[in-house]
Amino acid sequence: MKTKKGITYAVSIAITLLHILPFYLLLTTSLKPITDLSSKWRLPTKIDWSNFTKAWEGADLGRAFINNFVITAFALLIVILLGSCAAYPLSRFQTKLNKSVYTVIIATLIVPPLTILVPLYQFYIDINGMNTYWGVILLHVTFSLPMAVFLYTGFIGTIPRELDEAAMIDGLSRFRLFFTIILPLLKPIMATVLIMTGIHVWNDYQFSVFFLQKVDMRTITVALASFFGPNTNRINWVAAGSLLAALPATLLYLFMQRWFISGLASGAVKG
Repeated sequence: MKTKKGITYAVSIAITLLHILPFYLLLTTSLKPITDLSSKWRLPTKIDWSNFTKAWEGADLGRAFINNFVITAFALLIVILLGSCAAYPLSRFQTKLNKSVYTVIIATLIVPPLTILVPLYQFYIDINGMNTYWGVILLHVTFSLPMAVFLYTGFIGTIPRELDEAAMIDGLSRFRLFFTIILPLLKPIMATVLIMTGIHVWNDYQFSVFFLQKVDMRTITVALASFFGPNTNRINWVAAGSLLAALPATLLYLFMQRWFISGLASGAVKG
């Protein structure tokens, strides 16, 4: 028994270290002067806080943060609203049509977004969706919605149907039943969707670099990528900017982690 526990602890520590090491390297790099060419594994002998201010000013991170907040907030709002509304009938009414629709939605999860990038790019040029908030928000909603529907459908399946029947006997319509009774019960899975989708949209690079090419529309990841070039390599500034960019997502997770874990487990089991 003791040997089994020891192996469990050793594996847990190894996994923890694997996750911590990238942050350690990021921190040491961000605190070293740009003239310090020592190994990234060594702690800095002299801390240089100016990397953070230079990254903020050089990449215009103030503007990039605003762009990220606008895109992430609206994408999340639409995904949460549409995902929950679509999942309720798919979970409650197991008709052949609903099962087919659900299967098609889940099947889209296996389509890598980059495989349709070229036709999508041309389509966005045709509809004037390049360098617009609504254009990139629409992209994120399209590719995030299937996972949200999957998680919501599984979670709603754990809510007793008797609750619906009792509410309808009391005179509630399906519309009021969903928004006044079912929706408040979806907080755990809503937190899961919020964190998973939010982090994905916040850290996005693949869509932003192609569909937001104007300087004043750049997101944080694209703005930080501008520090790399054929003759430049401001890795210290990129590390400092990456730490600043990670703060909102970290705070969001710390605030919602108890709902995130329970929601993910419930949605995955029934989904």
